[in-house]
Parts: sequence; C-alpha cells; structure tokens
Amino acid sequence: MTAIDPTAPPSGPGCVECDAAGGWWVHLRRCARCGHVGCCDSSPSQHATAHFRASGHPVVQSFEPGEDWFWDYEREVGVLGPALAPPTAHPDDQPVPGPAGRVPDDWRSQVH
Repeated sequence: MTAIDPTAPPSGPGCVECDAAGGWWVHLRRCARCGHVGCCDSSPSQHATAHFRASGHPVVQSFEPGEDWFWDYEREVGVLGPALAPPTAHPDDQPVPGPAGRVPDDWRSQVH
C-alpha cells in the first residue's frame, strides 16, 4: 500500500473525533492516504497521531491554510508529496484554535 493517495478527499473541515465529541483542536492534520482529518499533537486529544497508530497510515499533510508540508510519523521526518484532492485546508474563517465556540478560555494551559 502506498502512503499517499492524492485522490482521497478530506473527511471534513475539522477533526473527526473532536467534532463527534464536542471537543476542540489547535491545528489540523490530514491523512495523506485516506483523508482523515485529525487534530495535531499540540491539541489535547492528538487524534492525527492516534489515527496513524490505529490505521498504519504514516503520512499526514498540514490542513492549515497556506501550509503544504507533509510529515511521516513512522520515520519522524518531513517528506515531499503530491498535491492532494481539494480542499487542502480548513475554511479560512475557521479560527485557530478551533472551532469557534468550543475553545475554552484557558486553552493555552491545555496544549501539549
């Protein structure tokens, strides 16, 4: 299995698991294999890394506007990758951290 499928669309505009649980995130990462969008390792729940561990899909791309870098969790290095299916980031009007209305006032004390 290849680590990257450029045709896989993102699973949505935010972290799948945080959205389901009413949680929040700092930054978003998109699985380059299946499109799963999860929260970064600075976020309280670290769902992008959990997705890698559960699925074995090692490569993510930033899902932040203006960023196009890839990361390989397995090798712990940045890697190059192709353009992925759009959209390539969460909506520009979605705040960071996000989403709007769910970020606690003391969020800085909760990041890793």
